[in-house]
Amino acid sequence: MLIQALVAEAFATNCYVVAPEAGSECVVIDPGIGVVPGLDDVLRQHRLRPVAVLMTHGHLDHTFSVTPVCGSRGIPAYVHDGDRDMLADPLAGLGQLGAIFGGQLDWTEPDDIQALADGDTVSLAGLDFTIDHTPGHTPGSVLFGLPGDDDAHSYCFSGDVLFAGSIGRTDLPGGSDAAMRDSLRDKVLPMNDDTVVLPGHGGRTTIGRERASNPFLQQAHLAGHTQAPTRGV
Repeated sequence: MLIQALVAEAFATNCYVVAPEAGSECVVIDPGIGVVPGLDDVLRQHRLRPVAVLMTHGHLDHTFSVTPVCGSRGIPAYVHDGDRDMLADPLAGLGQLGAIFGGQLDWTEPDDIQALADGDTVSLAGLDFTIDHTPGHTPGSVLFGLPGDDDAHSYCFSGDVLFAGSIGRTDLPGGSDAAMRDSLRDKVLPMNDDTVVLPGHGGRTTIGRERASNPFLQQAHLAGHTQAPTRGV
């Protein structure tokens, strides 16, 4: 399997290109601000043909380039219905952070938007992505699960639900401490320790490492109150 990460110019958001192998179809996950030139380079280098864009949630730093990526290739964009409104008004989900863009944005929605639902399996480019709805950072945040090449491990594209040593903030519009705690307890903690976590910001980690050291997962395990951290957008 080929998984290539690109780091966006703004907010250091991770964009992922996922394919069975070089020279095949692929899926793009979370194309953020300024990633198009680097994405085009990756696609040329590995001779890849995107068939869809998957979005872990609707925040602008994860969706900014979705329309040019989809529109230039006539491919669909996938997002959970809980964040569908952010594709119509991307600044609405940022609260006061929207002031970074001067309160205005030249924005067009993708032509083809498909809904993701909890428990679904979406088959694209020869890959089967499982969908876990994990609200808390946003109402429509999801995790994308993907089996590995062997039985040793699997992958989780966690967006801003889980980072190495931390979690996504819950103080933006639609965020919820309680929902995040439930998502961590019910969807993240049951994963196998060897699951490789590919987060929306920062480096990769594993569920086992986070289970042992991430204070927010430990709080969720104890059903304690999860405070709102400051990392992530």
